[in-house]
Amino acid sequence: QVQLVESGGGLVQAGGSLRLSCAASGRSFSSYAMGWFRQAPGKQREFVAAISRSGDSTDYADSVKGRFTISRDNGKSTVSLQMNSLKPEDTAVYYCAAGATRGLGLPNYDYWGQGTQVTVSS
Repeated sequence: QVQLVESGGGLVQAGGSLRLSCAASGRSFSSYAMGWFRQAPGKQREFVAAISRSGDSTDYADSVKGRFTISRDNGKSTVSLQMNSLKPEDTAVYYCAAGATRGLGLPNYDYWGQGTQVTVSS
């Protein structure tokens, strides 16, 4: 089992940047693919980005491609999401997730953090 704790959320103006971090504890971090998802008020949770166990493969939602970058540090058991050129539509609670395989769907992930709020003002 793995426990996940997100940090780094906050309020930022459109065009600004934020860096989210997710710290993992428990079983070997490097045995999990990691993902970031987000959920806006009244909407379903959606895929944002994912990274393979080794960090050599990544996937992004079309809506964030070119603006967001996912990375991981297996030595520190952390995964990060660098978010640039933020837009008001990026406003959501962002969740870190861990699973056996990298995927775009929620069922790919077995463990979830509690989420961190990102608010982008126009």
